[in-house]
Amino acid sequence: MLVDRTGPTPKVLLGKRHHKHTFMPGKFVFPGGRVDPSDRLMPVAQPLNAHTEAFLMRNVVRPSTVKARAIALAAIRETFEETGLLLGTRKAPAGPAPAGVWSDFAKLGFTPDPSALHFIVRAITPSKRPKRFDTRFFAVDASAIAHKIDGVVHPEAELVELVWLPISEARSLDMPTITGVALKELEARVAAGFGQDLPVPLYRMPRNRFMRHLL
Repeated sequence: MLVDRTGPTPKVLLGKRHHKHTFMPGKFVFPGGRVDPSDRLMPVAQPLNAHTEAFLMRNVVRPSTVKARAIALAAIRETFEETGLLLGTRKAPAGPAPAGVWSDFAKLGFTPDPSALHFIVRAITPSKRPKRFDTRFFAVDASAIAHKIDGVVHPEAELVELVWLPISEARSLDMPTITGVALKELEARVAAGFGQDLPVPLYRMPRNRFMRHLL
């Protein structure tokens, strides 16, 4: 969740999914995806913020700093893949970059920097859904964008359009329910000062009961 706070009204970046996708076609979403094994291997410019790391390790099986960092790096990698926006520092990685997307990232002369990421909300899909996810939503100030690759978003790409909109206005777009919930949490976080130490809510739905509690 990229947030531009330079103007009087904070804006958030959303992308429109291709209408031919079998999952959420034509919906507006945040860049994102699943953790890849390479996310555990990519060197970073700076470590995760201590509060972010601690929240990521709560309510998980076998918590570890490596797992927490991999989840955050997946968000940076997916943002790069889907939007061409790099969140990092202009310097070569301290170690070898894994083959694939991270190698492309490093060849541009950047190292990912997860220290600026804010852990906003975690959501677990209901057990009866055909596709289930345990999703973490991160936010980062737009000032963390270090570079942009043009041409990544186009009519035949995974995201066919990117829009910057005021957070309250963005909720009127056609989007998954949980995306709207995450936007409300983001709006509250920004209003509260956008601190990385602010509590992180967990949404889940056991036995068809919608529940929200803080990590």
